Amino acid sequence: MSSEPPPGSGQQPPEDDPFRKQPPPAEGAGSPYGGQPPPDQGGGPYGGGGYPGDPLAGMPPLADSGKRTLARIIDMILVGVVVWLLTWGFGVNEYDVDSDDVEYGKSLGQSLVAAVLYIGYDTFMIAKSGQTLGKKWLGMRVANLDNGATPSVQSTLIRSAVLWIPFAFCCACIWTAISGGWSFFDKPYKQGLHDKAAKTVVVSTT
Repeated sequence: MSSEPPPGSGQQPPEDDPFRKQPPPAEGAGSPYGGQPPPDQGGGPYGGGGYPGDPLAGMPPLADSGKRTLARIIDMILVGVVVWLLTWGFGVNEYDVDSDDVEYGKSLGQSLVAAVLYIGYDTFMIAKSGQTLGKKWLGMRVANLDNGATPSVQSTLIRSAVLWIPFAFCCACIWTAISGGWSFFDKPYKQGLHDKAAKTVVVSTT
């Protein structure tokens, strides 16, 4: 019986985790990619790792930043619909009084609902399986940089808070573009600012 902790603990994933970090194969031996050679025979972080000391060695290749952006848009739409329904259902959008105080309360209420739902959605889904719905549909997952395990609740909460609190309360899509768009330029691990805060990466599952 394995004594390893379950996914989400921030430690080594169990043996039956199909996305767990695999040891690099010896020369001439089998490959952790199902008998196929890794995507980048030259090694390096954009082909699943390969050079000595690379924390991505034995992990799937990093997810494409464009697909990550599309997955994030999908998640924003899904949760955004729920935010709109809740704020509408509880009358947050129905103030008729032309008052700065009322408008401020309306804005704060909407922001609070948005922050709670976005953070809750990301934290629950990623701590459970490493995937939001958008990531699942587009074939990618969030993993700890150091061991490939599904991030713990604590790590996922940090990741989600860095991404969504500025989004909800001040910077909206500008912050999302900056934090998520960072992965287009970051080397060697394609991390967004929220990934850096939580020490995670996004890898392909396909």
